[in-house]
Amino acid sequence: MGSGGLELPPGGEGHEGDSADVPPGAVSLARPMDAGSIGPELDWGADAWHEVRTRAQRAGRAYIWLNLVEQRLRSVVAAVLRPVYEPVHGDEWVVAAAGPAGQEWVQRAVAVREVSRRKGYLLDPADDNVLSFLTLPQLRELMVQHWPCFEPYFDERRDLELALDELEVTRNVVSRNRALSEAVLGQAERASARLLETLGAGGDVPSARRLPVDAVEDLVGDRYADVVAVHSDRVRLMRQFPAEDIFGGARRLDAIGIGLNLLVQNFSGRRLVRLAESGCRVRLLFLNPASSSVKRRERELGMKRGELSRSVEMNILHMRRVRSRLRDPDAFQIQVYDETPRFTAYLVDGDGTDGVAVVQSYLRGARGMESPVLVLRNGSRLVKSDDTGEAGLFPTYREEFELAWTDSRSVS
Repeated sequence: MGSGGLELPPGGEGHEGDSADVPPGAVSLARPMDAGSIGPELDWGADAWHEVRTRAQRAGRAYIWLNLVEQRLRSVVAAVLRPVYEPVHGDEWVVAAAGPAGQEWVQRAVAVREVSRRKGYLLDPADDNVLSFLTLPQLRELMVQHWPCFEPYFDERRDLELALDELEVTRNVVSRNRALSEAVLGQAERASARLLETLGAGGDVPSARRLPVDAVEDLVGDRYADVVAVHSDRVRLMRQFPAEDIFGGARRLDAIGIGLNLLVQNFSGRRLVRLAESGCRVRLLFLNPASSSVKRRERELGMKRGELSRSVEMNILHMRRVRSRLRDPDAFQIQVYDETPRFTAYLVDGDGTDGVAVVQSYLRGARGMESPVLVLRNGSRLVKSDDTGEAGLFPTYREEFELAWTDSRSVS
């Protein structure tokens, strides 16, 4: 082997790489690469990185939901079928429950468990059983085969199977690391929430519509208090988080601001009436349109005299009309305050662990539509307290609302 390059058998004429400048039998580089460069063919630009990050974020959210459903379904299958088969078949009760119809997939699960044992993949002794190696479709098959055993616990088998059908598309996409659309992700989150409620997962089921748990939040939630999203303005907030997702299905809604446009202008009066009639308690706190604070805010924003005042007054009148259509007007309270407005906040279900808040500070020269937005999640289910015992920002804004509400005046 010489020092001039790797010697290969000479090729025939016309082969790729033949050139008068390259000695016969020598390998040439068609495109020299700089040191440290991977080459233009393999580079990822900003658009490509944005695409793969979006895929990863969606897949992470979907995986959390699929994992929750699979764990819950596994526990339900064990609770119902183990007492039937374990007394006779012992540790092989899952194999017995699968029967001849499921012999192929249950034996495959047994084989995977054995491999995992040998290679040390079983990190938790609680997972050293065949049930832990069954997939979502296989768990479903066990339920279908033994439906008379499950029937006393569930009203509709069809609803259960339809929800699992919806999840199967997402499960296949996520397991093969393919692109997951926003529409399919939303469908999977809604189906998962329905399934968890059907399977009796208790009162801590996260809302699939209001603000789904994602993998990033779960990993770094303690670093950023209870802030789960930040948007540069309200337009970007509403692209990802429409008003229906924020307020729809709320049990309690407290809002404070100047004109509360996010609610009044983006959530219809008819929808508010239905929300209140379904049991939602509403408290709305507007800046008094006749106060000097409104006039100062108009000057800050360069608005015509009385323009902001009239806008706030129209919003209050619209909410009064909504209140007048309710059987219980006391469930829909409207009040005004005269202090300098410091922020606008919408606190949804602030008394529960699944509560969500949308908060904006008032900037000197920016309208509410242009101001940065924080989205907060209430409760400490995902948020770890710091050394001072503080659990996040949500309680701070809730306390500010209560203080302002106490000092405000009712609108007749």
